[in-house]
Amino acid sequence: MKLIVGLGNPRPKYESTKHNVGFMVVDHLLKDLEPVNKSNWSTENKLKSDIYILDYQRRSTASSKGGQAGQAKKDLVERVILAKPLTYMNNSGMAVSLVSNFYKVKPSDIWIVHDELDLPLGFMKIRFGGGVAGHHGLESILKTLGTDKFWRFRLGIGQRNSKFEIRNSKLKNVENFVLTNFHGAEKSKARALIKRGAKALSTALEKGIESAQNRFNTK
Repeated sequence: MKLIVGLGNPRPKYESTKHNVGFMVVDHLLKDLEPVNKSNWSTENKLKSDIYILDYQRRSTASSKGGQAGQAKKDLVERVILAKPLTYMNNSGMAVSLVSNFYKVKPSDIWIVHDELDLPLGFMKIRFGGGVAGHHGLESILKTLGTDKFWRFRLGIGQRNSKFEIRNSKLKNVENFVLTNFHGAEKSKARALIKRGAKALSTALEKGIESAQNRFNTK
């Protein structure tokens, strides 16, 4: 079982902001995996999240014979829980904890999809564990789960000198930046990033997360 969580803020006014890239990617992933008439999120108030559950059918690369065919097919199916927290970014850990505890998903099977200011717009890095680089959503998740041992799909929204700007600017300026919409030339890069992020997730489900890292991590 896998829990894939896109991070963002739930109200319509935040829908197109840079901080909501995580929401955008899991929305795109759901549309890629399910028919349009079935790709509706379910609001689960007790889990403080919008939830969608699907059984992901991996494609078999080897033929099966006799009585092993049914078991082989079963082994290729994995339950996948998609979630978008309704707690707002800074309290993302509350929702992730509620969902993972309810469905009994261990931290190493949790994939967090989030914006990353330290990566230029369009870049992507998939990694396991590590720090939070000032991301309040990740900070909340790490604190609530009590571990950093979960996967992160880091989607770049910054500029090439973002790290310099963060160290030399007030926190308020950073928060204002992530809550702005994509403009001008940023829009096409953002669309490509969202599509690429969804493809990375589906590749990780299909072929394993290391294959996704090899293919989609920006060099």
